[in-house]
Amino acid sequence: MKLVKISDIFEVKYGVNLELVNIEECNKQNKNSINFVSRTDKNNGVSAYVQKMDDVESNPANTISVAGGGSVLATFFQQEPYYSGRDIYILIPKKQLSEIEMIFYCYCIRKNKYRYNYGRQANKTLKDILIPEAIPVEWQNLSFKKVNSLNEEPLLKADFKLNKENWKKFSLEDLFEITGSKTTPLLELEEYGDGKYPFITTQATNNGVEGFYDYHTEKGNVLVVDSAVAGYCSYQSFDFSASDHVEKLIPKFEMDKYTGLFLTTVLNKEQYRYNYGRKASQSRLKQRSIKLPSKNDNPDWNFMRDYIKSLPYSFNI
Repeated sequence: MKLVKISDIFEVKYGVNLELVNIEECNKQNKNSINFVSRTDKNNGVSAYVQKMDDVESNPANTISVAGGGSVLATFFQQEPYYSGRDIYILIPKKQLSEIEMIFYCYCIRKNKYRYNYGRQANKTLKDILIPEAIPVEWQNLSFKKVNSLNEEPLLKADFKLNKENWKKFSLEDLFEITGSKTTPLLELEEYGDGKYPFITTQATNNGVEGFYDYHTEKGNVLVVDSAVAGYCSYQSFDFSASDHVEKLIPKFEMDKYTGLFLTTVLNKEQYRYNYGRKASQSRLKQRSIKLPSKNDNPDWNFMRDYIKSLPYSFNI
């Protein structure tokens, strides 16, 4: 696959560079609203909706926004005109590109995040990052609508009530084998190259996933808990590798993705117990009990499974 510079495919420009505190925020439904894109790596880069201003020209639609600082290389395809804050660069295609091509290039640019940090930002070298000249064949049959659409239907059409008064306490140590994971340095993963196995870190976004590599050390269908920051819990269905401070909860029962998601929600309600000075260590996790729906003094796994299946969008799980 031939690689070319970003500047060979896109015109690289600095964005509008506005200060959000100096703009009137409004509801998205307001007919005069416009997206404000900042350096955040969440919500497609949109941190607010603001009033359009007659004397300020917006960044054009169907371009790519890239954060040169802050959340370095937070890269998103922007379908609509938008305002932008500090250190946001705009990539304008030099030839017409499809929506799926734009999303592919966002993915490629984000994969270069490891090259930068707060001390080495992408403001001068962004245009020289190498990306594929053309998208792979397997991307060509995708559609933007398919990539971005979710089926709102539940898997199970039923109305379940969460009557927590009838829940019982269960020890985490009775439900799980609580152990650590092998720490794998990011530089080592980069030597293996991109692949299908997630790299799980202590971040509380994107289900803890930092990237995908051709290497794994841990088996999937487990819960993982961040023991470095605030005890964030996520369900990992696939085999994975992990950074430091990622603890594993290996089920002693037949867990599936539905019961796993129910349990992560319950465990994340316990995050108030942890902080930088009081980590969610293995020893503390072994001392914890959680309240769960019960039947005959045992966890009611069928209820938990069916409850998750009854939620909107569960068809996509």
